[in-house]
Amino acid sequence: MENEKKQEGKMEMEAMMAVYKKLAIPGTSHKMLASLAGSWITKTKAWMGPDQPPEESTGTCEQKMLLGGRYLQQEYVGDMMGDTFTGINLLGYDNYTKKYVSTWIDSMSTGIYCFEGTASPDDKTITQECSYDDPARGLMVWRSVTRIVDDNTLEYEMYLIPKGGQEEKAMEMTVTRKR
Repeated sequence: MENEKKQEGKMEMEAMMAVYKKLAIPGTSHKMLASLAGSWITKTKAWMGPDQPPEESTGTCEQKMLLGGRYLQQEYVGDMMGDTFTGINLLGYDNYTKKYVSTWIDSMSTGIYCFEGTASPDDKTITQECSYDDPARGLMVWRSVTRIVDDNTLEYEMYLIPKGGQEEKAMEMTVTRKR
């Protein structure tokens, strides 16, 4: 009787591992992310407030796939308000939830921002959201939109939605592959 229980538990574990293994296989969305690997140049406009003119800057972005083609690491370097700015985004597609997920960290904070969202049917536009408790403005939602214009051009926009307030465009970036 005890051997039957052990065998039953083993089969359950084997079945569970089969599910995990299947979900771990990179698919079409991961191949799309892999196509973004490489060296890029950035041109950014950032708005410090809805009535402020944008600040413009340039920078670079190095993108590479991690863990067997499962995640895209994006490492940005540029400047913001006269200071060096660095940021790292880790972007992936979760086969289980069928959503794009990402985490963002940068040199202007100590927080880790977690985004989740979906893509257009052609996988060319990824829209994600992140809830955030801003130290100066309180609870808000960040909405990011990434558009793959072509093999060598990305457009990225970030919007802020303060609790009970209107959506504000905070940033737009054109990312061009180095040639």
